Amino acid sequence: IVGGSGIGGLAAAALLAKAGWRVLVLEQHGKLGGCCHTFTEKGFEFDTGIHYVGQMQEGSLMRFLVDQLTDGQLEWAPLPATYDAVVLGDPQGSGKTFHIHSGEREYFWRLKEQFPGEAAAIDEFQRLVKSAGRGVVLLGILKLLPRFLARLLTCSRLLPRLCSFSQLASRSLKEVVDGLTPNPELRAVLSYIFPTYGVLPSKASFSMHSILVNHFLHGAWYPKGGAGEIAFHTIPVIRRAGGNVFGKAPVQRILLDAQGRACGVSVRKGQDSVDILAPVVISDAGIFNTYERLLPAEARALPEIQSQLHMLAPGEGGFTVFVGLSGSREELGLEPINYFMFPGNDLDGIMQRYLASSREEAANNIPLLFVTSPSAKDPTWEMRHPGKSTLAIVTFARYEWFEEWKDKQVHKRGDDYEDLKKTFVDAIMQTVYKLYPRIEGRIEYLSGGSPLTNQHYLASPHGEFYGADHGIPRLQAEAIATLRADTAVPNLYLTGQDLCLGGFMGALQGAIICASTILKRNLYADVAWLKLRLQATDPKKGD
Repeated sequence: IVGGSGIGGLAAAALLAKAGWRVLVLEQHGKLGGCCHTFTEKGFEFDTGIHYVGQMQEGSLMRFLVDQLTDGQLEWAPLPATYDAVVLGDPQGSGKTFHIHSGEREYFWRLKEQFPGEAAAIDEFQRLVKSAGRGVVLLGILKLLPRFLARLLTCSRLLPRLCSFSQLASRSLKEVVDGLTPNPELRAVLSYIFPTYGVLPSKASFSMHSILVNHFLHGAWYPKGGAGEIAFHTIPVIRRAGGNVFGKAPVQRILLDAQGRACGVSVRKGQDSVDILAPVVISDAGIFNTYERLLPAEARALPEIQSQLHMLAPGEGGFTVFVGLSGSREELGLEPINYFMFPGNDLDGIMQRYLASSREEAANNIPLLFVTSPSAKDPTWEMRHPGKSTLAIVTFARYEWFEEWKDKQVHKRGDDYEDLKKTFVDAIMQTVYKLYPRIEGRIEYLSGGSPLTNQHYLASPHGEFYGADHGIPRLQAEAIATLRADTAVPNLYLTGQDLCLGGFMGALQGAIICASTILKRNLYADVAWLKLRLQATDPKKGD
């Protein structure tokens, strides 16, 4: 049984299904897919979490794996070579826009074009990013090695000497970038992608940042037909092996037998609950939900579980604005690239001031906007939704600003809650109009999702997008080695973002590590070997 249908849960289930297992996936929400699901309001289709994905180029190992998990049915549309743009300041005033280009050489070469005289700093940034990137395999190694070996490696203190990833994991993004250049604009552009893992630069590990820079070096892709296609094409693989996937099936607790082993789950059905038994239970609900909400008190008190809980903290809450527009991409001037908009170039300072704001002041201090047009990125959109377009705008928001209404029913939280949300939406849209002025007067649907919205629909404890906080403590070798797929409760396994890293690719790695642990074999090696074999017999399949 897998609890949760995010990519961590679905991919783990599909991997086990490929190995001949019958897997039942249970999802609390009516829509399947977790952050990969889409929803429709007033005729507009919106993605909830998949904005773009790296490493999907033809021939890459991860593209091959996703093709296997979806039987080759999921198609990916490449974003333009300039997939991200960084706006520092007012886009209609004295602000500046910098462009991020795909390609291992082009990424850094184009930065040098935009920052003449900064070649040495950019070269050193490239060297550090590549150096940290080579050690990312450490994440999988420490989680898949036998416990005693992983513990031996971390206790020996050898890793920081042998591995740049481990060494740079303890240094903050701000510290490293500030040491490279005094140029405030270049510092900002080298740091711009931190919102994609949710930690401000002074608290982010440089190794974590390097993972994201490396992830998009070859470009960015978007699922054709929208993010909902990911779940749509993965579920049949699970069902063909005799398993199934059900929505509106909230797991209330994990059942333990007399020996303290996981033996099934209790699922709410109307006013009653149903116990479903299985020899293996996998949780894609996140570490805090799994340990603090689903496990009985005696299991929660186990020293190993308490140790893991103390190593992690919830990530920062998120706020999303969904915009439905009348008019095509061309009419509205929308672009298939992502804009990271900051009011100034001291990214850390503006983030700190914002997060320290009172909830009354917060909307006036919004430090960043991630602005993207799902409709512009999807080549099938115009055929499916002619004459319509969408925008999604994402920023951070503290859970505490909205916590007062957490026990109120969704859509019935009252005028004060709606008014607070509106102050955020209005402030965000004033900036978006400066980027896309032609959308004014064309809005047919406008809605804001607060951390409480995320808590309700995604079951994130503090309204966070990326699970547990991705700050420096999480990237330490001891934390990586301690948080494993196999838990202190026999037959209970973790998958998804909290097991490995946040985002689509991080959750997918969590699934591979989880299924490898259960099957007692290295699925990374199996996938690479299968790719080689298929390439030898049919070069097109291996690609």
